[in-house]
Amino acid sequence: GSLRVHNHILINIWCECTLINKMQAMQKMQGKVQMRPGMQRTAAAVPRPTRVQAVNKEQLAGAYTELKNYIQSKYCNPIIIRLAWHDAGTYDCTKTEFPQRGGANGAIRFQPELSHGHNAGLQVALALLKPMKAKYPDVSHADLFQMASAAAIEAAGGPKIDMQYGRKDVTDEQGCAQDGLLPAPMHGSSATAADHIRKVFNRMGFNDQEIVVLSGAHTLGRVKKDRSGLGVDATKYTKEGPGSKGGTSWTPDWLKFNNSYFKVVKEKCDKELIVMDTDRVIFEDEGFKPWAEKYAADEAAFFKDYAVAHKKLSELGVEWEEGAPVTI
Repeated sequence: GSLRVHNHILINIWCECTLINKMQAMQKMQGKVQMRPGMQRTAAAVPRPTRVQAVNKEQLAGAYTELKNYIQSKYCNPIIIRLAWHDAGTYDCTKTEFPQRGGANGAIRFQPELSHGHNAGLQVALALLKPMKAKYPDVSHADLFQMASAAAIEAAGGPKIDMQYGRKDVTDEQGCAQDGLLPAPMHGSSATAADHIRKVFNRMGFNDQEIVVLSGAHTLGRVKKDRSGLGVDATKYTKEGPGSKGGTSWTPDWLKFNNSYFKVVKEKCDKELIVMDTDRVIFEDEGFKPWAEKYAADEAAFFKDYAVAHKKLSELGVEWEEGAPVTI
């Protein structure tokens, strides 16, 4: 009899231990479930915030659409293109660190870079784009400058450029490039105009064909004496504007994007148009001339090749945001 009682006690003890272990296991499991990320402990728990996207495609699309009309209404296509080119044109393909490598990073908005000699007058372009930046604050300065340039080309009758967006901005003046990196009309310290433009554009990673096709963007715009010291006060093509009056243009219809630049430079027959050494050389240098001849004869080929080279220029030195590049 005592053996049966002893066995009964052991069974009861085992059952109680088993029950306790199960209860502890259940409590432990419930604790884990309650700690699972994203689940609420109580009704009053605050859900985790949703991550904000670094690139706002809706604002990018809105800005591009508005910029085309805005730029055309202000007759400011040339200076907007110049702003973007000069921001990107500091790129040095031998350097790898951002922003030391230069390029399309928005640094031109800071005074140390804006004050470079070749950037004279570009404060006008920055002022023109200031309302757009205020309206579309999620669009970086670097994106806005390059987007505006592409919009200006298209609005003037040029090709639509397959642009990408999501460029990071430099955040302060420490990101500014040194002076002397942009093309100089009188070819700087180089022996010849050809040497000079190759030195500048090769540093950015461009070849002869790309140099010539990008030169064709001078179909738009003028030189002004108060900025470059070149040209005359006004010509029959510029004395009435449109937009601001005066200056000397490369082409008669200097707000229309076409291949007339190549024809004018080749013919050299209109003394009211400017032709600089760095223009003339594209029909004199044996590496440049075949491309200049091609684009003078074939506007469709010029448009096609220009769009590719312009896109490349717009992405020089770029540091992309997370999730970028994007298209619109």
